[in-house]
Amino acid sequence: MKTGLFITLILCITSCHTTTTKHRQVAKETMVEVFETVKTPYKYGIVLAPPDSTKMFDSPTIFRMDSTWYMTYIVFDGMGYETWLAESPDLLNWDTKGRILSFTDSTWDASQKAGYVSLVDIEWGGTYQPKQHNGRYWLSYLGGSDHGYEAGQLGIGLASTQNVTAPAEWTRKPTPILSASDPDARWCDNLTIYKSLIIEDSEKVTGYPYVMYYNAKGQEKDANGQGFESIAMAVSDDLENWKRHGEQPLITMHQGICGDAQITKIDDLYVMFYFGAFWRPGAFERFACSYDLIHWTPWDGEDLIAPSEPYDNQFAHKPWVIKWNGIVYHFYNAVGDQGRVIALATSMDLRTTTEN
Repeated sequence: MKTGLFITLILCITSCHTTTTKHRQVAKETMVEVFETVKTPYKYGIVLAPPDSTKMFDSPTIFRMDSTWYMTYIVFDGMGYETWLAESPDLLNWDTKGRILSFTDSTWDASQKAGYVSLVDIEWGGTYQPKQHNGRYWLSYLGGSDHGYEAGQLGIGLASTQNVTAPAEWTRKPTPILSASDPDARWCDNLTIYKSLIIEDSEKVTGYPYVMYYNAKGQEKDANGQGFESIAMAVSDDLENWKRHGEQPLITMHQGICGDAQITKIDDLYVMFYFGAFWRPGAFERFACSYDLIHWTPWDGEDLIAPSEPYDNQFAHKPWVIKWNGIVYHFYNAVGDQGRVIALATSMDLRTTTEN
């Protein structure tokens, strides 16, 4: 990252919050340790791809139930997004099970339902099992009624189910839980809202039991007159009613995209995986660190994942990173000569060694 851009990001993050409470800084040495802990230099390859060129796969979310791994992912077919479910015994071989959020008629989210499972265990090397709330499993989703690729004004919806591993329709709330037209919309999210992630803050370090990270676009333009996406934060006491936290985004470059946050916790440190795009060429994976889930220090070194193979030579982005049996698995959306697919990079070369 260029020095000027890094300084811009630091200034933005340190000015994001009106609170005067001092927060613990993340040391450079700690950032280097995190990079060494989470890096995945071996690209395993494509693990899930569309059956034909009319569809695109996107945005993996990985979780584990009863010794089986599951992935929710989104499918774009020209009309909009639907959400699907796949399963795997080993994180490498994946079989599609079916839809969990489908197109509907005459609803606010008729043509866009891109879902991301909520309350997945964030402990590094933990269970990766989603937790229940009020006896149900939950997901947030990007929703909208316009046809096309992320068309129209999008918002965040909420859905739930009693069986998180079944390829069956989830029950959706009738209205969005976060929208660009909300009275408390900020300058950075008053145009449209994209992907979201809901985690449990069991220690209430933020003061709330539930935290949502989301990327959004506001009406403000960059120096070239283009809109840009930033990562912002919302909080909730009950998972269903949300309010924005702070007046500024957590992560922004004031150009291009910073988006698709995933959170893990390594000892007492929170790590946010996210992707950057178009503030330099292409799309690539980054991370930031925090002790309080609010104030984030961005990594200023090399990308976690960047285009390097024919199947990801355009974009390598939209992360989901876990550690299992001593191996780090970094799932991401790859765009290249195979279209838009789900790919995997690992900390060990599993192309020749497939033991977990």
